[in-house]
Amino acid sequence: MPATPTTPPPALCPYLTARHELLWHEAEAFAAEHVAPRAVRMESAPRKVERKVAGLMAERGWFAVTVPTCFGGMGAGHVAKTILIHRIACASAAAAAILQATLIPVGALVHFATYEQKARWLPQVANGSLLLSIASTEPRAGGHIGGIETTAEHSGNEWLITGNKIHIGNSHLAGAHLVIARTAEPGVTASQALTAFLIESDRKGISVADHRPGLGLHGFSAGRLDLDRVRVPEDNMVGNIGQGLSVAQSSSILYGRPNLAAISLGLHEVAVHTTTSYLKSRLRYRSSLSDLPVLRDRIGEMEARLRAARVLAYQSVHLLDHGLPCDAELINSKYLGHQWAVESVQDAMELHGAQALDADYPLQRLWRDIQHTYPPAGTGEVQRIRLADAALGQDPIQWSERLAAEAAWARPEPTTA
Repeated sequence: MPATPTTPPPALCPYLTARHELLWHEAEAFAAEHVAPRAVRMESAPRKVERKVAGLMAERGWFAVTVPTCFGGMGAGHVAKTILIHRIACASAAAAAILQATLIPVGALVHFATYEQKARWLPQVANGSLLLSIASTEPRAGGHIGGIETTAEHSGNEWLITGNKIHIGNSHLAGAHLVIARTAEPGVTASQALTAFLIESDRKGISVADHRPGLGLHGFSAGRLDLDRVRVPEDNMVGNIGQGLSVAQSSSILYGRPNLAAISLGLHEVAVHTTTSYLKSRLRYRSSLSDLPVLRDRIGEMEARLRAARVLAYQSVHLLDHGLPCDAELINSKYLGHQWAVESVQDAMELHGAQALDADYPLQRLWRDIQHTYPPAGTGEVQRIRLADAALGQDPIQWSERLAAEAAWARPEPTTA
């Protein structure tokens, strides 16, 4: 992360209000004071879950950045959400992942929970006393939502839920998990067979496996949840019976994909900054390495990708905040944002030579962390299939138009309209 505070690039001016710029500086100051000093410790202790940074973000109400103000949230929308994740990711992608992982199930509650459910859960998210996770991925089905095997069986005024979930972001921090389970007999289409439930982590029959570190994102917990006939009251069902696929898919598109684009963008930005600083400081042939045409060509390519990824990430959530159909743009921001960041991080590794392999140098962490923005919310293959649907006019649902338009931030501020 740059040592000195930055200002939003001019290319983002069409998407940012004065409030957004204040949040940009607030997030940077927070990252410099609280995240960057802990990043080294998080990296050196991969078997520990980072809790301090999560608590500090919760105190600021950032887990409720998209929650309407009537439930105690910031009501600031998706551009604001992207700013927070992006600027924190410049200091630590793991810390940014902690933030983004809870924002996904929070978004599901905003759009699908009843008023009474929102009044019960969202103020707890806003005051920092409740973090959430979303649990849809399974050991056998992977990210194929239609293949979910976890079952929810109706029993009087309760549901009995049994199954296993994996790759659950914030699995060890969450006080409740949004679980997608099968409520219909085998053979029923996924669009009617699944239902969402918010399950408190202290319910009998629910267990979280010990934290296991991944390739990167050290300090971030993405673990396994086992449910053995967990009793859940009917009023913990989020949405209607058979609406679970809609809950999961809309949350993935409106929150998961742009969130991951923001993390990729933060990593991308740091890779470019680290590389240019290094090449300008290395003297060769009576000048610096940055003066060599062959290296300037590589830097130029990295900068081109970064600028394109930045505009793509912010333009897509700007459209979302205004209630405009932009599912394909959100998908594309995740797909190309990751791809471009991977290419630039690899360039950075090569341009640093052996220096990049030093465990105490940040590039090794960037290279490992960027791998984690590929699988969640759909791999590159999934994104391309969805983009092909858009090109062929075969995308039946525009979640951005259907749900975001209902939110308070979908209407431009009078002073910025």
